[in-house]
Amino acid sequence: MRKTVLLLIFSITSFASISLFAQKITVNAKIDSTMIWIGNQAHLTYEVSQQPNQKVIMPIFTDSIPGGLELVEPGKMDTSKSPDGHLVVSQHYLVTAFKDSLLYIPAFPFVLNGDTIWSKSLSLKVVQPFKIDTASKKIADIKPVYDMRFDWRDFLKTVLLILVILILIGALIYLFQRFFKKKPVLTEDQIKLLQPAHVVALNQLDKIKQEKLWQQGRSKEYHTELTDVLREYIERIFNINGMEMTSEEIMDHLRSLRMDQKSTYQSLQQILKLADLVKFAKWNAAPDEHELSLINAYLFVNQTKIEEVKPIDELKKEETTEV
Repeated sequence: MRKTVLLLIFSITSFASISLFAQKITVNAKIDSTMIWIGNQAHLTYEVSQQPNQKVIMPIFTDSIPGGLELVEPGKMDTSKSPDGHLVVSQHYLVTAFKDSLLYIPAFPFVLNGDTIWSKSLSLKVVQPFKIDTASKKIADIKPVYDMRFDWRDFLKTVLLILVILILIGALIYLFQRFFKKKPVLTEDQIKLLQPAHVVALNQLDKIKQEKLWQQGRSKEYHTELTDVLREYIERIFNINGMEMTSEEIMDHLRSLRMDQKSTYQSLQQILKLADLVKFAKWNAAPDEHELSLINAYLFVNQTKIEEVKPIDELKKEETTEV
């Protein structure tokens, strides 16, 4: 009976010891420097080694830490795992001090399940590196003015960069003047659209007349150019897709001309029929037929052209100029 009681007491004691050991945590406090100049900064760290399932209540500092330290940045926490399976929770503070003295940083409590573990106390020597004339009552800097040395490497890099930019700008100006400045701003098609349709057509007919293609035995090319000029003109004047239509489709769209301008309609009909015969049936047209197609082309353009209506102010200027 006595052995049983002793064994029971030993078991309870062992279990309590194991439990207390499992709940035990360690706290370490450290600062990366034992002495700083006044206004300089130091890193203060509190490390807690604990079990993964434990929740330790740490002290929280907002603006300052008792002992004369001022917080430069709020505390940053990180967690890592040690080889023995414990979690190491670290609380980092960036601190400074503005008092020339030996600062005493007291121990702080870390609480786990109502039990308190205290960190060790620290000390920090804050040194004033230069003398201050308190009698002059002048404001003095915390640190001496930093005299920055001239960096030739950065200076040469800047000069080189400026030279490269100037060379690129010069090259772009040269290329613009060499290749782009002499080119017309508007393309040939854009210039055509700015001119009245009948002016463009008549100029092209004059060019065909001067080329004398059919006299050189190039009848098919002659009638192709002639009908292309009229098709482009019809597109702009009558707002139909003349370049994509057959001759019959064009005549069908312009059937209103048969009543209002019969001779104009017949002129266009003669040009398109003869062109189709020459291009597709290899018809050998007589010289007077070639000439008639060109004459009828001039006639069609002149009888269907839309004259530009000039403003009254412009007409008055022309009359004044003539006088």
